[in-house]
Amino acid sequence: MFPFESFAPVAAMVGMAAVAGWVLTTWMRIKNGYPLDGAWGQAVYPKKNDETVERVRLLSQENGQLRAELGSVKDRLANVERIVTDGSHQLDREISALRDRAN
Repeated sequence: MFPFESFAPVAAMVGMAAVAGWVLTTWMRIKNGYPLDGAWGQAVYPKKNDETVERVRLLSQENGQLRAELGSVKDRLANVERIVTDGSHQLDREISALRDRAN
């Protein structure tokens, strides 16, 4: 039979350490401005004021601009890759066709 008397102090110390760890991490999250999480990961008190809403709007707008710029850079890179990997004869023909069209 398992002696309960020797297990109880160990279980109590483990429980107290777990609670102390939870209190410490919660205190650190509050101190550093992180939102608190509920049992399922949802924010308990999400900070939502006019400044936060405006920041999200500006970041979303900047995100759209950066995505458009990234698309442009990808197109340029595809052209550079095509020029580098294509044979020089095809490139000469395309340059000649552009010169003929300009004249």
